[in-house]
This record gives sequence, C-alpha cells and structure tokens, in this order.
Amino acid sequence: MKTNRRNFLRTAAVAGAGTITASAVTACSRSAKKEEAMAVVREAAETVHTQRFNMSGYAAPPLDKVRVGLIGLGMRGPGAVERMAHIEGVEIAGLCDKYHDRVDKIQVLLSRFGLPQARSFSGSGEAWKGLCDDPDIDLVYICTPWEWHTPMATYAMEAGKHVALEVPAAKTVDECWQLVEVSERTRKHCMQLENCCYDFFELLTLNMARQGLFGDIVHGEGAYIHDLRWDWTYDKNGYADMWRLKENVRNGNLYPTHGLGPICQIMNINRGDRMDYLTSLSSNDFVMGKDLEQLAGEDPFYAPYAGKAYRGNMNTTLVKTNLGRSIMIQHDVSSPRPYSRIHLLSGTKGFAQKYPSPARIALGHTWMSPQDQKALEEQYTPEIVKRVGEMARAIGGHGGMDFIMDWRLIDCLRNGLPLDQDVYDAALWSVITPLSEWSVANRSASINIPDFTCGSWKNNTPFDPNLATGGNTKVLKLHATEVQLEV
Repeated sequence: MKTNRRNFLRTAAVAGAGTITASAVTACSRSAKKEEAMAVVREAAETVHTQRFNMSGYAAPPLDKVRVGLIGLGMRGPGAVERMAHIEGVEIAGLCDKYHDRVDKIQVLLSRFGLPQARSFSGSGEAWKGLCDDPDIDLVYICTPWEWHTPMATYAMEAGKHVALEVPAAKTVDECWQLVEVSERTRKHCMQLENCCYDFFELLTLNMARQGLFGDIVHGEGAYIHDLRWDWTYDKNGYADMWRLKENVRNGNLYPTHGLGPICQIMNINRGDRMDYLTSLSSNDFVMGKDLEQLAGEDPFYAPYAGKAYRGNMNTTLVKTNLGRSIMIQHDVSSPRPYSRIHLLSGTKGFAQKYPSPARIALGHTWMSPQDQKALEEQYTPEIVKRVGEMARAIGGHGGMDFIMDWRLIDCLRNGLPLDQDVYDAALWSVITPLSEWSVANRSASINIPDFTCGSWKNNTPFDPNLATGGNTKVLKLHATEVQLEV
C-alpha cells in the first residue's frame, strides 16, 4: 500500500472519529489546521492505485454444497440460520458466539429442523478464529458488532473462505481498503449483506430502470429513519454491552447502506458511474443526551452513558457522481418519526417513491392510478422475485428480502455466478460513514470519495435482476418453518 494513501486513511479516520485535537478546533488555529488536513485528504484521495484483480463480475469456482459457518448469534444470526435451513445445497457447518448459551439454542433449532449438529465455537473472544480456520467451511457469515466486521472478514478470506458480513462492512476508510485488497489478492468474495437491495419495490424499480421507464436517472434519495431508542437504550439486553448505543458518539451518517445500496444499483455506481465527492451536515442532538441523563438519574446502570456528546439526531449527506447525478442519504434513529428508507428515484421520464406507503410511481407528470400501477408492477416484476418471492414472503426476514438475499448468495456460489454485490460495493457504501464524519467535523466541507474499483467502474457490467434465473438452487419446504426460536 502506498505511503500517501496510508496517510490519507489515517487523516480521514482521525477526523472522522471526532478526535481532532483541541488546537485544531479552537478559533485561532482551526482554519489553518483544517485546510492542511483537507489538502492531505484530497491529494491522497485522488492518487491512482493499482488493482490486483477485478472482483466485479468475478465468478468463483462453483460449490455443489455451501458449508456455512456463522459468527454472532445474538440479534441477526439466529434468523440467518433459520433462512439458510430452507435453501437447497446448504450445510450449517459451524456456529460461533462467545456466549455458550447462544450456540446451544441454535443447536436445538437445527435438531428441530431435522438437521445435524454444527461444530461449535464459543467461550472466548477469539473463538471465531477457529471457525474461520476450519477447512470444512466455505462461507463465513458474520453477524457481530460493527468493530469486528472487517477483522473477521479479512481473517476469513486469508483462511480461504468466502465472506458475507452484516452492514456496515467497515468503520474506517482504512478498513474499506483492507477488504478490497484482501478480496482481490485471495480472490474470495466479500459480500455486504445489504438486504434492502432485495426488497420487492427496490427490485421492481431496478428492473424498471433497466428497461428505461424512468429515462436517465437524475437524482436519488435513500434513508434510514427508524426510532431505535428502545432497542439500544431502554432495553438493557438488546445489544451485548450496549455496543450499539456506544457507536452513537460518532457524529455522521452511521448507517447509510440501507437507503444507499438500492439507489447505487439503479444508478450503476461502480458499474458505469462512480461517486465523486460528498458533503454532510448533522443537526444537534436534542434527544439522546437528555434521555440518558434522565435514565441515569433513575438507574445507576446508565451512569456511564450519561454526560456524553451523542451524534446529531438527523444527518443529511449529499453525493455528486462522476456523471453529474445527485444522491441524498439521511440517517435518524433517535427521533419519534415513522419508519422510512425514502427510496426515491427521479428520472427524465418518470419518478418513484416508496415511503410514505403506499409506494407511488409517476410516468411523465402524472401519478399512476392504483390499478395502472398494479398492472405495471406485474409487467416488470423481475425474474428473481418470480422465482422465489412467494416463498420468501412465507419464510420471512424483514418481509422476505432477507431470504431473497440469502437464496441469491447461495445460488451464485453453487453455480459459479458473479455476486450482485461485490467487495467494491461493500467498501463504497460503508465509506460514507467515516467521510460524513469528517465533513460534519469540518463545517460540511466536501470531501472526495475514493474509487475502490481503481478505474474499472468504466467497464464493469451492471447487475440485472432478470439474470437471476441462471441458477438452479431450490427452496426447501420444510415442516420446521413453523418452529419459533426463542432467543
């Protein structure tokens, strides 16, 4: 890795983490320090890097059976196990969590499904390495706290495993580059589990865009607006050691990928266009700090979390692409607002917006009637939804999109197909967080976005949801679908 890029990574990581020195943010020297740091960042971000191997469009050798090892059996892992149990050609080969009881509960689930016991890895913070080193595992599926995503993913790829990891894939710019470089060197897939790319309306609008119904896409909007205070503040057992709450001392867009991923696919980002630069602004925190001060006064458990500066309630990040398109991404998880990912597309011929429901489509200047829109949806439902959509809704996982995502991943691995989301997508969608932190800390100054494809975006092939018929993996209709797991 070149020295100037390493300097860039360190500079962006430090500024993004909000650990700028006091002298750099005082009135007398702030401007000079900020301009110097920005100059280093911009110069390094524009440096040309050499791509070892292009992972976009790469088809790994097919696996007749995909032996899956799952790390992290708290919030997301159990659901992944249950979904994988319904997919032909999957063996749940390994289960890992530092807490013994979580592994034991999933072993019980496998027994209820009539499946053999998986190898257990638990009891320490390093148990996951044993799972990654297991020669009888092909795919490592990571559902842990964010800080472990990149270390586990890079270790697993070095051990010869493909990787699927929860969002965000990385926390720092440096980690984003680590994922790219290890994936290219080992030629192992690294897919971020961005399930919202597989939700039904998102896939529909992707197919419509591919067929030209919206014309040239001019602008897109995505968001993660979801009041999660109960999950990570009031519920003491929701996240181990309150790790999700602790992440919110970082001030930026901490969870951009749900709203951003589907927009990037529609705009062919990394596959015909690329992100150029961003600017980001956060409101002050009007909620979290006050909530925790009040809770600390009632319960000493919350004392360590009171008196801290938490992220602003609403972050708005704006992106300009190389072809001149614009993207808005918002993040608010602490205000009493209805759930929304927005998912807005504005083109030269049409418009679509998912939230607030019901989703609406306009062709030209006129909203379609419900009857006409239904007919249009039936006409442009992509093949992947026709193939597994009905079963996905029955099995579940955020309404079925989790299952479509898992089925598609396994089908690609079994049939030697390129993945819909590659390591460049994982790095790019995740890097928005540290860059947005840097911009917020620098009065919303713009910052260049690294090109993780190293120029190959100009020739990479866009994902087409109608190519998903290339595989032959079946959905298994197990009697165990009615089993409810208590965790």
